[in-house]
Amino acid sequence: MNPEASSTAATAADPYEQFKAMQRASWANFGPLAMHTTPTAARLVRFAGVKSGQRMLDVAGGTGVVSVTAARLGAKVTGSDLTPELLEQARENARIAGADVENLPFGDAQFDVVTSQFGHMFAPRPDVAIKEMLRVLKPGGVIAFSTWPPDHYVGRMFSMVARYLPPPPAGVSPPIQWGEPAIVRERLGSAVRDIAFDRETMLVGALSPQHTRFVSERTSGPVTRLVQTLEGTDPAKLAEFRREFEALVAEYLDQNIVRQSFLMTRAVKV
Repeated sequence: MNPEASSTAATAADPYEQFKAMQRASWANFGPLAMHTTPTAARLVRFAGVKSGQRMLDVAGGTGVVSVTAARLGAKVTGSDLTPELLEQARENARIAGADVENLPFGDAQFDVVTSQFGHMFAPRPDVAIKEMLRVLKPGGVIAFSTWPPDHYVGRMFSMVARYLPPPPAGVSPPIQWGEPAIVRERLGSAVRDIAFDRETMLVGALSPQHTRFVSERTSGPVTRLVQTLEGTDPAKLAEFRREFEALVAEYLDQNIVRQSFLMTRAVKV
């Protein structure tokens, strides 16, 4: 049997693999947003305490802004992401290995630091994702990640988008749960010690709520997928979504800046 055909058939039969394939495609146009996540990448690297000479894995690293930031400090960085288009952009600046956070292609206890900036939170099964991230981390190593809290702009936006889309496969957890410290503590469990949290704000330039919506529809995976789903099937529902989206943005837009609060988590593997 053709191995490629076998792999395609397996993906079609597995709802989680189908879900990840859909995400892989929807995030292909994220690249232009990378400039907004560049300052937050520096904050995450500092929060993680990355040092020269350490081996670091950046999970779901997109265009490589965290990887490059850590490499400039002298860390030996390996980046990974599920979406090939983002990997192509990242290869210009960092060494990237295509990888699914639920199945990382690395041996046990290989890295001193494992990071993820707004990436691993989209894995459909949090227990599988965190188990893999901790598996490749050395005992005494640091895991650190940035996520979107459910009570602020991006988290609320993802919740809104979910209301307009068909429900995901059973067992898929909402990504914004990673923005709840209590849930993060539960998911990390007894595998780590010294859990610490910090909350900061990303500042994104915008001329109007309509401007933010326009950019999001072309670059943000869930929003792009929603628009593609509704454009040809339910234009009235799409118009309703766009009005709701713009009203939400207006709550956080001030002097051409959209304030986007995010949570950073750091812990040490026992």
